[in-house]
Amino acid sequence: MSDLDHRAGVKEASLVVRHLKLEGMNESNKTEVIAAVDQSFGIDSVSYDEKSNILNLAYDATHCDLDGIEDILKTHDVYVAHDWWTHFKEGYYKFVDENVKDNAVREPWSCHKPPSGSGKKR
Repeated sequence: MSDLDHRAGVKEASLVVRHLKLEGMNESNKTEVIAAVDQSFGIDSVSYDEKSNILNLAYDATHCDLDGIEDILKTHDVYVAHDWWTHFKEGYYKFVDENVKDNAVREPWSCHKPPSGSGKKR
């Protein structure tokens, strides 16, 4: 896939997929919540599984993060589940998102590249 296969602002290299169990989602606020999350910049796709109460997200971690998504959910009285597994995954997701964001701004380096100014003249 290439960057052209995704929404505007979403790069393939920083695309992450997340699955969050939610509490408080019901028929009256489901469409509003999904639409609000879907309209955020950097979101590639959003879906909700009603049987398991899981929100499936794909987003560019350089433009979007879980804290911003949770803020959107809170405005609609929807929260990430408080069970230990969801809490564990949420912590891991935030750690990876921060690494993706940090690595996107750094210039890659190689230990096999000669230092600048050490070019050999023959």
